[in-house]
Amino acid sequence: MNIVITGATKGIGRAVVFAFANDVQSHNFFVCARNENDLQHLKTELVHQFPRHAISVFACDMSDKLQVLSFAKSISGTVDILINNAGIYFPGGTYNEEDGVLEKMLSVNLLSAYHLTRALLPKMMEKKRGHIFNMCSIASLKAYENGGSYSISKFALAGFTKNLREELKPHGIKVSGVYPGATMSDSWKGSGVDEKRIMEANDIAKMIHAAAYLSPQAVMEDIVLRPQLGDL
Repeated sequence: MNIVITGATKGIGRAVVFAFANDVQSHNFFVCARNENDLQHLKTELVHQFPRHAISVFACDMSDKLQVLSFAKSISGTVDILINNAGIYFPGGTYNEEDGVLEKMLSVNLLSAYHLTRALLPKMMEKKRGHIFNMCSIASLKAYENGGSYSISKFALAGFTKNLREELKPHGIKVSGVYPGATMSDSWKGSGVDEKRIMEANDIAKMIHAAAYLSPQAVMEDIVLRPQLGDL
């Protein structure tokens, strides 16, 4: 399969890469992130541990439409699985966050998925196959304190996901929204929160991997995961 994953070097994105890399069948991975060194380190790990796969890496600032489209052009063949995982988070309220935060959040959390998906869809629609996963958030479902523009951007991504799902049904393409609660990543490091209180990135990766292997006539529309003790 041809698998595309954005924001692939850390957190959930990295966990998803390794979830599919553990498959017995060989895959072609096309992954991107901002940091070239992190990408090369990831590629070295994958080549060493899973030589059966082909790994293509692309340094890309997903807030830049032109770079997103360049990444899309670097992807060969028809995409079987697209995981729009790239995202950023800045805490704050809509009334007190710095000017420009909303635009930055929208450019990474919404528009990167929008532009990349649109660029890859023609071949997918022609072949009438593929599965798109958009990394939404619990913040896409419920407003919470200090969510601000992050929550706004994730609500928008959820809307994009729902519209896309309806539009692509006649074309044989599945669309799933992924809605994780608190998950261990760099954004939680140094927070003082016990790691056992929040989910592991592998928890989300396992669910995406499972959903990708359902029969052609089935789709897991929404994947909602929360810490067992509830949201933070």
